[in-house]
Amino acid sequence: MGHYIIFNMDNNNYSLHITNYFSFAMNFFKKDPLQIITFRSYGTSNHLYVKGRALEDENIDLSKKGFFNLLWNTYKRFETDLVKNTPLILTLPDGRKIETKSDDQGYFLIDEAIENISSLVNEKGWLEYEMSFAEKSQNIKIQSDNKFSGEVMITSETATFGIISDIDDTIMHTGLTSRFKWRVAKNTVFKRAEKRVPLEGAAAFYEKLRDGKSGKDCNPLFYVSHSPWNLYNYLEVFLEKHNFPKGPILLRDFVNPFAKKYKPEKPQKQQEIINILKTYPQLSFILIGDSGEHDPDIYIEIAEAHPERILAIYMRSVNHSRKMIRVKGLFEKYETVPVLLVDKSEAAMDHAKQQGFIK
Repeated sequence: MGHYIIFNMDNNNYSLHITNYFSFAMNFFKKDPLQIITFRSYGTSNHLYVKGRALEDENIDLSKKGFFNLLWNTYKRFETDLVKNTPLILTLPDGRKIETKSDDQGYFLIDEAIENISSLVNEKGWLEYEMSFAEKSQNIKIQSDNKFSGEVMITSETATFGIISDIDDTIMHTGLTSRFKWRVAKNTVFKRAEKRVPLEGAAAFYEKLRDGKSGKDCNPLFYVSHSPWNLYNYLEVFLEKHNFPKGPILLRDFVNPFAKKYKPEKPQKQQEIINILKTYPQLSFILIGDSGEHDPDIYIEIAEAHPERILAIYMRSVNHSRKMIRVKGLFEKYETVPVLLVDKSEAAMDHAKQQGFIK
């Protein structure tokens, strides 16, 4: 509790209250409550791939409207106070515990074999778990509310294929091809998630792909984007509000452009796709992206490495003539797997019906 001082100036009934000053200073500089953000991830009946991040809770309210509220929310998304190198515990519904640790950016990853998971999966195909800060954590003060829920998609045995989709300009208007990326900033900073515009027909097409040819295949859908993890909750709200099928959301670390950091051999997005293929060796996949950024090159490399497992590539055309010329050149004589450049979801849906992917 902070101290306060009151100076009384004799009989002038004038007081200088230092109380308010100390109260303001304490509130301004006090640490926010701790939280563990669990990213929706995936697994199998005997393997978990769980990702998340430990950091202070900035109390971001995505429902708030108004210019300054939206600007303030954006600032808080990227001004993160991390909980570094701290022991964490994942608890399964049956009480089993898995220990892990956050890294120097607050991230954690659990990628290991776990037996007898199937019995813990709910009727919708998701395994619910809890994350918590370990009691032995020495560098933080653990609060009473030390349980943070998460969920992992466990692929159904009825699945006939999987779907891997980009987000930006594939299912959500983003503006990545705009000059100096000004539309990206405008859309991300000054539009609430539920007000972002989905590409027409995308949600209905994805629902059909999930249901498959039988109408009840329960094909898994993965959202893999080059967007940073700081936008995870924002994108989660967008997908839910616009009725996209539920699936893991896999993003990338936010890289400080001024920091000296090791550059990975392959983009994070490509690494995530490769790991999905590795996790589900029995499944073939449909890849969906757009022609605006790196999707064509990433998808071609993956298809060349796994031609027997890629059923089709759907590339949504973007309004950028130079990029479209390059992409059309890449796929003009490409025959490894079927590729379709589409302007509308209906074209991809018609092709999927012809190929027997959907009914």
